[in-house]
Amino acid sequence: MQITRNSLDTTPGPGEWFTGTVFIDPVAAPSGPSLLAAASVHFTPGARTAWHTHPNGQTIFVTEGLGRCQRRGGPIEEIRPGDRVFFEQGEDHWHGAAPGRFMTHLAMQQVDEEGIAVTWGEHVSDEEYGAPA
Repeated sequence: MQITRNSLDTTPGPGEWFTGTVFIDPVAAPSGPSLLAAASVHFTPGARTAWHTHPNGQTIFVTEGLGRCQRRGGPIEEIRPGDRVFFEQGEDHWHGAAPGRFMTHLAMQQVDEEGIAVTWGEHVSDEEYGAPA
């Protein structure tokens, strides 16, 4: 058993990955045989990820607030606390807070053999984000 005391500061989400103000708290980093990467991601109202994919898929678990997510070519879906969303391997998608609401989720994914957990694409436009849910 290993206990890691919370000593890492909350970090702002990089502008290359997000639109709006986002904060990230690390939860798990790949180490030894474990390939799991996880973070608690806090989105301010209207904030969202850029389009992205994961080589081994991704699960997000909403812990608070109201969010939105979308896979490329699919409808925008509302997500609420307790909802789990699984994005398939290589599935282009985005997720974030709903307009006017905060949202926090736990993002979990496994890195590939090169240690890559995500491939980032272009930002989600205001028109894409504002489409009816």
